[in-house]
Amino acid sequence: MTAEPGPQRIFLWSGPRNISTALMYSFAQRSDCRVVDEPLYGHYLKRSPAKERHPSAAAIMAQMECNGERAVQNMLQLSDRKVIFFKNMTHHLYGLDLNFLRSGKNILLTRAPQEMLPSFHKVIPCPTMKDVGYEDQVRLAEHLKNEGIPFRVIEGKSILNAPEEELKILCTFLEIPFEHAMLQWKAGGIPEDGPWARHWYHSVHASSGFKPYKTAEEPLPVELESLYQRCASLYERLIKDQ
Repeated sequence: MTAEPGPQRIFLWSGPRNISTALMYSFAQRSDCRVVDEPLYGHYLKRSPAKERHPSAAAIMAQMECNGERAVQNMLQLSDRKVIFFKNMTHHLYGLDLNFLRSGKNILLTRAPQEMLPSFHKVIPCPTMKDVGYEDQVRLAEHLKNEGIPFRVIEGKSILNAPEEELKILCTFLEIPFEHAMLQWKAGGIPEDGPWARHWYHSVHASSGFKPYKTAEEPLPVELESLYQRCASLYERLIKDQ
């Protein structure tokens, strides 16, 4: 008797203030998919100094698996749907063995730092490189390349500019059929939202689909100029892998 094939696991590795939550909502509309919101966040908060600055950190850690190895095992044990989509922040990989990345398809989602940094700064003032993830994304891309693990680098604005076309291309890479339902969702939250949603998800909760891309017009705060220069060079390296 032929064994049933396992689920297609999708690991999204995003930087903050991108369209990662919108992508999670998109995949949540699929008929064959379970989505999981940032399963490594508790591990990251427990292991890093970020817990001192992230809103509701203590409450989040109280509700999550904060042992990173166990959190990874929990991810790999989920098998109740044909497709399982894990929305992750790249910097949440803090100190973890990356061997589990072979167990699914990997997507790196990025955004130009001149647009991301002012947005992030509103919630967490004076962020560090570890907070914004560009260095971690470049390191992850190099690891995946060196290990021969296929991956895609995507800029969030490419999906906003052409949602149906780009999602079809993405689904081809993921070896799953495109579903038209991925283009729209009901305004408001979804049951899978993490407990941090009230701090970060206002824009997605007000949406019912991918909003057309608009160039951010917020100026870069002077205190972020040094961080921006470092992020910009890393971002340029990363998008070469598109």
